[in-house]
Amino acid sequence: MEYTTLGDTGMEVSRICLGCMGFGGDGGGEMFDWTVDEPEATEVIERAIDLGINFFDTANIYSYGESEEILGNALDGYDRDEQVVATKVHGQMRDDDPNSGGLSRKTIEQELDNSLDRLGMDTIDLYQIHRWDYDTPIDETLGALDDAVRRGMIRYIGASSMWARQFADALHTSDRESLERFVTMQNHYNFVYREEEREMLPLTDEEGVGVIPWSPLAGGYLARPHDQSDAMREMTAERYGSPQSEEINERTQEIADEKGVSMAQIGLAWLLHKDVTAPIYGTTSVEHLEDAVEALDIDLSDSDMEYLEEPYEPMAVLGHE
Repeated sequence: MEYTTLGDTGMEVSRICLGCMGFGGDGGGEMFDWTVDEPEATEVIERAIDLGINFFDTANIYSYGESEEILGNALDGYDRDEQVVATKVHGQMRDDDPNSGGLSRKTIEQELDNSLDRLGMDTIDLYQIHRWDYDTPIDETLGALDDAVRRGMIRYIGASSMWARQFADALHTSDRESLERFVTMQNHYNFVYREEEREMLPLTDEEGVGVIPWSPLAGGYLARPHDQSDAMREMTAERYGSPQSEEINERTQEIADEKGVSMAQIGLAWLLHKDVTAPIYGTTSVEHLEDAVEALDIDLSDSDMEYLEEPYEPMAVLGHE
């Protein structure tokens, strides 16, 4: 395993972050029927630790808290100081409670307490806003997060997919009000969706913010030939189905065949060659996890990178609109 610093924090994390969205008995309906129960999830988490992964990402909304519970239970037998645990807040947790979602002070305080209970932890290493809240001023959100840091309930705060102008406003607000700054951006980034390279990535680089992309394999689109259909492929067809994406997919298969590796490993290797901290790799399979870690050893030449990137053309924003 390789390790790197998370933004400007000085905290070391593995170059692969295990995404825990697939852990829990009910991921949220038919579109998420690929989630696994605790025994299978625990096996993946334990293997991740064996492989040197120390960075885990979940969210309160994943299986409505069950993902956090599974992760907390699995990590209970290990040295907590050796793990970096990230979770998120924003999604509506209970239909009958309007304050169980969003980023108001009330929501953040009550949902942070709930996440800590489910994780069985006193402190969360990285607490992230899952999306931008258009109904709550950013200074209220940052004030609540700052208070939680000062109370020792969280160590660092992070953000997820939003417009670069919103992220710049949040960082400026923190500087102006002497509040905790977002230290990470968890954004939608892979080589069939590269719109983040226009504004967000230059901003994160300038501000010393760590980048931990979600959906590094485009929901599985980069993991197998585009003409193979399955439930996940149907879900991603609207996002990535285009002639340029199909060309990129075919080139991924070509490079993978040349190097004797999987398409998924090429997809991850591409991101690991970019200026990101750690792709968030979500899986419910030990075998796929082991393949992902092996991607760290794949060397892509400049010509490989250029060949994979050449078909890309601008596309509509996906992930936060």
